[in-house]
Amino acid sequence: MAAITASMVAELRAKTDAPMMECKKALTEADGNMEKAEEILRVKLGNKASKAASRVTAEGVVAAHVDGSTGALVEVNCETDFVSKNELFGGFAQALARLVAEHDPADVAALAALPLSMEGFGPTVEDVRKGLIGKIGENMTIRRFKRYSGGGNLAVYLHGVRIGVLVQYQGDATAAKDVAMHIAAMKPVALSGADVPAELVAKERSIAEQKAAESGKPADIVAKMVEGAVQKYLKEVSLLDQVFVKAADGKQTVGQYLKGANTAVQSFTLFVVGEGIEKKQDDFAAEVAAQVAAAQKA
Repeated sequence: MAAITASMVAELRAKTDAPMMECKKALTEADGNMEKAEEILRVKLGNKASKAASRVTAEGVVAAHVDGSTGALVEVNCETDFVSKNELFGGFAQALARLVAEHDPADVAALAALPLSMEGFGPTVEDVRKGLIGKIGENMTIRRFKRYSGGGNLAVYLHGVRIGVLVQYQGDATAAKDVAMHIAAMKPVALSGADVPAELVAKERSIAEQKAAESGKPADIVAKMVEGAVQKYLKEVSLLDQVFVKAADGKQTVGQYLKGANTAVQSFTLFVVGEGIEKKQDDFAAEVAAQVAAAQKA
């Protein structure tokens, strides 16, 4: 039996883009023969990982993990809604949320380097990701995550698998959960008007200025119109200023509801699957025709 070295595994991985452990298994089965090992991998994985890597991942899931005052929200993407319902894919996302909470990685690259084993793939998150791509047959990407720790209590709300909210708060757990549900429904962009990103305010002001300029009114009136439009926008996108979705009178703001419940929200994170990702619009008939043509050439 030939000795399987780390450099041999690395070489095979570079050739096939297959997970590290799968490369090692293939080399062992091939008794160290590189060409035979590559053939084994192509039979087993179909070279799916490298072929899938360029495909758009606009579907997926949001997963959460909370343990006391530490928690994490993670978005993991795939290509189709069908795969987003796959148990392996969902389990991978859940494992990532736990790893983020436990290890506090600096970014997605650091998360990908953390130790993880699933379905015989590993020993890192990246190896598991590539292994599952080969097994399931779709590209998968880890898009983003947010971690909270030590600053207060945490409330989590998942609307199916496509919308996830994590709220850091002090006070009543029921009130915090209600607000998390409100965030999922109304999608505020910031806690208060002062927290709305400057680029969003600038964009809204520019739109308001263009509309006001068309009115033909005096400059001082135009300035008031612009400022009024900006302030209206800030109230619409700021959590504490939004009308609470459960307000009995249809007027109570989230801020007023929280004050009545002796609860303060310190921060929140909202992830909506695929938000901002441009989806590829496929012509299904053309796709089928292309697949038939490819099969005839093979």
